[in-house]
This record gives sequence, C-alpha cells and structure tokens, in this order.
Amino acid sequence: MPADETLQRPMESPVKRVLDRAGQLHVVFPFPLSATIALDERALVLGRQPGSDGHALEDGTVSRRHAEVSWDEASGAHRFRDLGSRNGSRVGGERVGGDSRPLEDGSVVRTGDVIMVYERAAVVERGDGVSRDAIPGRSAAMVRVRAAVAAAAADPSPVLLIGETGTGKEFIAREIHRLSRRSGPLVAVNCAALSPQLIESQLFGHRRGSFTGADKDEPGLFRAAHAGTILLDEVGELPVDLQAKLLRVLQDGEVLPVGATRPVAVDARVVAATLRDLRALADAGEFRLDLYARLSPWEIAVPPLRKRRADLLEWIERLDRQWHVRRGHTPAPAGFEANAAERLMLHAWPDNLRGIDRLVHHFHSDPSLAIYDLPASWMIEAPPSSREAAPEERRRRERLSKEELIEALAKHDGSVRATAKYLGRERRLIYRWMDLYGLREK
Repeated sequence: MPADETLQRPMESPVKRVLDRAGQLHVVFPFPLSATIALDERALVLGRQPGSDGHALEDGTVSRRHAEVSWDEASGAHRFRDLGSRNGSRVGGERVGGDSRPLEDGSVVRTGDVIMVYERAAVVERGDGVSRDAIPGRSAAMVRVRAAVAAAAADPSPVLLIGETGTGKEFIAREIHRLSRRSGPLVAVNCAALSPQLIESQLFGHRRGSFTGADKDEPGLFRAAHAGTILLDEVGELPVDLQAKLLRVLQDGEVLPVGATRPVAVDARVVAATLRDLRALADAGEFRLDLYARLSPWEIAVPPLRKRRADLLEWIERLDRQWHVRRGHTPAPAGFEANAAERLMLHAWPDNLRGIDRLVHHFHSDPSLAIYDLPASWMIEAPPSSREAAPEERRRRERLSKEELIEALAKHDGSVRATAKYLGRERRLIYRWMDLYGLREK
C-alpha cells in the first residue's frame, strides 16, 4: 500500500473506538445475581470461577468457565459462545455451542439458569432528580427517557409523549408534573373517551343555559388544572375542529367556555400523549401541523417493553407487589422457574404493561411460576430445560384438565387440602385451577 494512501485514511479517535465497541449485559435472573456488566473489545468469560478476565455468576447451574463474550472486528459485533459447559447456553431461546453467535441489541442470553439481556449501548445516567420509583428500569432505553424527562420537566413548554399503549406514559407525565413543582393538580384526560357531543364543554367549560342540560356554569378540565398540569392522553383522537380551539389555548393561555363571549385566562401546562404518529397524521390532513408543532417543543419517545427487556422481570415483580398491597395482603417476592423467566423475557408483550398486569392477576397465587403455567399461546417452540426434569417432576408441573381436576376433587369429597396432597401440588395452585375452570363456587 502506498505511503500516501495510509496517510489519507481517516484516523479513528480513541473515544469513538470505545463507544463503537461498547455494550452491556444485564443479569436479570435470578434476582440476587442482578448486575450490569460493561463490555468492550476485550473478551469476557462468564462462570462461577471465570478468572481475572471474567464476571462471576454464583449459581449452581453455571460451570466454572461457562461462556465467553468477545468483540469481533470483522462483523462489528459482540459474539457469544459456550465453553463446553455442563448445562449449556442459549441465545434467543436457541442452544449455542462452541461456535460463536452474534448478539443483537436486546438479545436474551442464558447460561445454565442465569438469564441476561445484551444491549449494544454505553449510556450514563443523566436523569438527575428523576425518581427511579416513578420511572423504573436500568435498560439503556429508560436511562435515556429519564434524561429526557429531567431536561423537559423544568421548562413550562408542552411535552409530547409518544409510545404504544400500555408503555407507562402516564407514569412519566406524573413525574414531569412533580418535577415542575407547579402548585396545582395533575388532571388526566383521555381524549378518546370524551363525549363527541360535549368534548368542547368538557375541556373548556360552559355557561349556564348554553345548551340543553347546562343548568349551571362548569369550569372545564383546563381550568380544573389551573396552576398545574393537564395530561391530554390520546391527543391524536381529537376532532379536527377542536384542534383549532386547543391551538388557541396554547397560543393565548385562554379558554372560551361554551356559551361565553369573553375568554378566561388559564395557566395549565400541557403534557400530551399519543400512540399515533402525529406528523404522519398532519401530512395526511388529519391533524393540524401547527398544533403538532405547539405540542412538541419537548418530544419524548417511550419505548415498548420489547425494547427494554432488561426491565421486564422488575416490572412483573413491581406490579405483583402492587396487586397484593391493594388487597391488603403482605407482598411476597415473585417467584419464577428459570424456563418460565426465559419465556417471559422472550415474549413480545404486544400490550406492554397491561399484559403484565393481566399475568399478575391470573398467576399471582403461585409461589413459583413454571413454564407450564404460562398461556398456551406462549408455549410455541418453548425451549427445553437446561436440565431436563424427571418424568415425575414433569407430571407434577403439568396443568390438569378440567375433567381430571373434577375427578380428583370428587375422590376427596371436594377437599382442596386432600386433593392438593394427593396430587403433590400447592393448595393455592388447586384454587387457581378451580378459578380457571369456573369450579370455585360449585
């Protein structure tokens, strides 16, 4: 190669080199091993006794030197390989041998019964003052969200939250309101649920006699949020004619109640939320472009759960704890068998936190959630256990059919205690199956 060609090649800065090769592994299961492992271009060994070049995973299912993560310059990616471990390794639910497997952002990695999430990122927590209880999560995506919330909260301008349904946009709106230190309340409004005939009156208020049934003055939701914050959830569902009136409120700081001739000053910070692409709606003529511009001086993208898998089990434990507290129970730590935890991590979670809420309501009583307890639709291509259960153990885990459960209860005169002892199951599991099959009251 000519010398002048070497001189013309751009030099890679040390900082860019480090960032390009950075990544992290979040250990998410079992909970006591929780950690975040920084990755760079150096090879990292995972195991119970990995040596000075590794990270220790103190779990009986993990071999001394179980697996390795290394940087591959040719593909520009971190790669994962098993080092001949006793209980094997998996990436994305598929077994990995001695040949290395490239890791993608969000890959679910398993060594023995230890489960990790890989992220191609190097992020630093910059969300100073933002509550980790209000906006939890250690994934890179949520670190970025907290940083955006910290930047937007102190400014009085509107904030637009964009994300799929069930991603926790209202939690973020509440934290923005708290950090803004406004003296008034946070008033949450679901624009899609407002009455089409009365939506203007509900938002901006009305004067007595302005329409049939208006027997007294009403201030409306904007004035109810005076000195505070109004959350306009599903703002993309507002009718086009009302969008012009909302634009006027944002521009002038005034509302015109239905039936009034003079506007009324109002000081309410607007946080809007939507799962729709408002810019695309504006291009299609379904949403005012000038209103979109007014709503989005600060725009925060709230990622779906499948983009922050490192936070999944934490959310399940959090919502499970809330379920018990709301019912006056003493919360117990959520329990998972390793296969169930891995399946939870691999699930797509199309309805995000609402899906977790349903899972908690349905399976809250299990002391340890097994993979056979998960919905049947999740069981397609379910990965095998790193240590195959004995036939008797598999039999105990399998769910009984309705007919089998009725037969077992009948043999024991309907006694749940005797039936549970006979079947070798927890009584709480028998009760849950009875609820599932509609047998509880019978």
